[in-house]
Amino acid sequence: MLHLISLAPFGHADFWLGVGIVAGIYSVFTLGLQLNVGLTGIVNLGQAGFMAVGAYAMAILILTYGWSPWLALPVATLLAMLAGVVVAMPSVRLRGDYLAIATIAFAQIVQSVAQNAIGLTGGNNGLLGFDASWQTFQVWMLGLLASIGLGDQDQIPLFVLVWATFVLLMLILQALQHAPWGRVLRAIREDEDAVAALGKNAYAYKIQSLALAAGIGAIAGYLLAINITVIYPGTYSPNFTFIGFAILVLGGLGRYAGVALGSILLWFVLEGARFIDLPLAADRVAALRLLIVGLVLILVMVLRPQGILGKREEMVLRG
Repeated sequence: MLHLISLAPFGHADFWLGVGIVAGIYSVFTLGLQLNVGLTGIVNLGQAGFMAVGAYAMAILILTYGWSPWLALPVATLLAMLAGVVVAMPSVRLRGDYLAIATIAFAQIVQSVAQNAIGLTGGNNGLLGFDASWQTFQVWMLGLLASIGLGDQDQIPLFVLVWATFVLLMLILQALQHAPWGRVLRAIREDEDAVAALGKNAYAYKIQSLALAAGIGAIAGYLLAINITVIYPGTYSPNFTFIGFAILVLGGLGRYAGVALGSILLWFVLEGARFIDLPLAADRVAALRLLIVGLVLILVMVLRPQGILGKREEMVLRG
């Protein structure tokens, strides 16, 4: 069967850099889900909506109001976190499926607004030109890399930025997890009633968890926007969140390093499946790629249901 697969692309740096960038963006995105699902025990299906709020806010501040990216990025992140608080206040009182439905409804609302508020968001044509500062930095970094003999791959600066962002956020979340704040979140996941009996405001802690995850989603939105150089509604569809949950399953709940491993494995399989040489129409090849990913997920669930790096005790969620 090896003759059905073209191995040549796997030997090119472009392939690995491309997979690495996309996997890194999804890793950053999924860190927020890991905080909500793996640590706090709340099911957030609206992470793509927070991602869109941050990305659109950043682009609008730069393009419409002429803000500096250095000011627009933190402000847009705060706006995404504020959106997280607004969504969380009524929804985290709900449990199980009801919370999941409320958050995915938010993501769908954001996408619909982005499609229809044409004067503000550009509608389905999207927003362009917000990344001029990044392009200037990219040119400078490529010149620096070339001067020290590290090649001239255009994707290297973004690859470094994406994974540096992931490592920084992972270290911050790990520190928070072992702090008193993180221990309360874990206790909420295990038994919310017991936490309330000890005098802790579980409602406020869950709002904080969702708001912080929203901010992380916004950061992933910026990275994705830089990668594709355009922001349009289809980019931030609710499906983005479901891929994040697939990464959680692969890597394991409660393990931040597992997020990176699961994302790399998922996107290696997805992108590698492009080079399967079969006499099929393009739409069927795309379906085959998703089928292969589904089989990988099933195999992981059968052989290691807790995920590659997960622990069995992390699999039980209460809500």
